[in-house]
Amino acid sequence: MAEDAALKSSLVFLAAVVVVVGIATHSFTNMAVTYLVGVFAIAGVLLPDWCFFDRDFSRWTSPVTAEERESDRISTGSQLRRFRIYPIRLIVYTIVYSFALYKWWKFISS
Repeated sequence: MAEDAALKSSLVFLAAVVVVVGIATHSFTNMAVTYLVGVFAIAGVLLPDWCFFDRDFSRWTSPVTAEERESDRISTGSQLRRFRIYPIRLIVYTIVYSFALYKWWKFISS
């Protein structure tokens, strides 16, 4: 249920940003691009199966078993584990999101 609340609040914030961009630029295209970039950004953070990616990198080619999911659910206890900081994940997310934000800003400001 907490994931649903985070997704809903993120989409409401995105709608507000889209409205502000529309008012500032008077362009439906800019609004549509802002919406698409925002949805992909939200999906990249909130939708991945972190139980799958929290395993050792060498095991990413095999599916998660029911026993692994259950042990992960029991060991975490809370949803805060979902947002643990991993250096490689942080570097990849920083690069991808920085590039996307840069390209979005260049498109909106032109």
